[in-house]
Amino acid sequence: MNTAPAYVIVGASGGIGSELCTQLVKRFPCKLFLVARNTTKLEALKSRLQDLQPQAEILTQSLDATHSAMVDQAFAEAASKLGPLSGAANLCGSIVLKPAHLTSDQELADTLAINLLTAFYVLRAAVKNLPQGGSIVLASTVATKIGLANHEAIAAAKSGINGLVLSAAATYANRNIRVNAVAPGLVRTPLAERLTSNEATLKASTAMHPLGRIGEPADVATAMAWLLDPATTWITGQVISIDGGLSCVKAR
Repeated sequence: MNTAPAYVIVGASGGIGSELCTQLVKRFPCKLFLVARNTTKLEALKSRLQDLQPQAEILTQSLDATHSAMVDQAFAEAASKLGPLSGAANLCGSIVLKPAHLTSDQELADTLAINLLTAFYVLRAAVKNLPQGGSIVLASTVATKIGLANHEAIAAAKSGINGLVLSAAATYANRNIRVNAVAPGLVRTPLAERLTSNEATLKASTAMHPLGRIGEPADVATAMAWLLDPATTWITGQVISIDGGLSCVKAR
């Protein structure tokens, strides 16, 4: 009988999501159910992971996580095929950098759907399929901990995730379900390429981070993998800053 922990990773094909999956298969034997919109990227990720760990049981499903019924169905299928789940992570996200007065209703609605609603749907589906307890990890942002200009929409959406973490951690503690989030600064991912590929923007952002560089996907994925690890059993209700000191250290 395979007792390896089983995880659902939503938004698996993105920069941090794919690195998280890589770190999980390297860290310990596990089973993964990978979810993202792009089937081609999912299958490419699955192939890379199985090159690293040929014995790993890895399944994929393409869906839009802003649709709650699709998320519910994916978790039910994951539990049916992989056995009782041990945890889940949600990496769905977007970047809208505009002041509030220039942010359209549609941009705000999309930002809330991609960031906050997917987090809620993933958490709700996960807790239904963690009969033996486990770990749920969500993605927040440094912009919920320090005021950053032109981040109103994303800060509002991700602040909702911070509140969701606290409430859900309290609700499900008696079921041994741990709920946490990571709050990154700027990370070099495909999603952030518009920012990181601009030399002036990159230079300004680097200067803002006290450690003198922006983040890499592994910086964030390492913390998420640690929170999902079955050995990490006494941490819940935390929003952990992975931001090079931006939220709490004054740069020189």
